[in-house]
Amino acid sequence: MIIDNEKAAPPALSTGAMHVLIELWGAKNLDDPAIAEGAIRKAIRAASATLLHLHVHKFCPGHGVSAIALLAESHITLHTWPERSYAAADVFVCGDSNPASAVPVLVEAFQPERSDVRSFRRGASIKPTP
Repeated sequence: MIIDNEKAAPPALSTGAMHVLIELWGAKNLDDPAIAEGAIRKAIRAASATLLHLHVHKFCPGHGVSAIALLAESHITLHTWPERSYAAADVFVCGDSNPASAVPVLVEAFQPERSDVRSFRRGASIKPTP
C-alpha cells in the first residue's frame, strides 16, 4: 500500500465498496436488544464479514434499540423505532464480503410486512492519481 504520493486507488476502493440500505416497515421484535444482537451477528456471518466490535444500546422501554458492528470490511448499523414498527439498517462492506446476504437474515429476525432495499457502489468513482 502506497501512502505518500499515492499512485493507485486504495485496495478497498479499487472496485468500490457495497453499501446496502434496508428499511423494514411493519416490523416486529424492535425493542429487544438480544434479538438485535443475534440478528447482526448472523448477518455478519451471512455476509462473510469479520466482526471487530459490536455495541447494542437499548433505549427506555418502548423506544427501541441502536446497534453498530464495526467490521474489518466496514460496518453494519441498526436503528429501531418500535412505536412506528420501523427499523433501518445499513451494511457497508468492501472486499469479498456480500452485503446482500445479510438482508434475508434481518428480514427473518424482524418479520416486516414490507421491506425496501437499496444498494450503492461506494468509491467506484475514485481514480488513481497519475
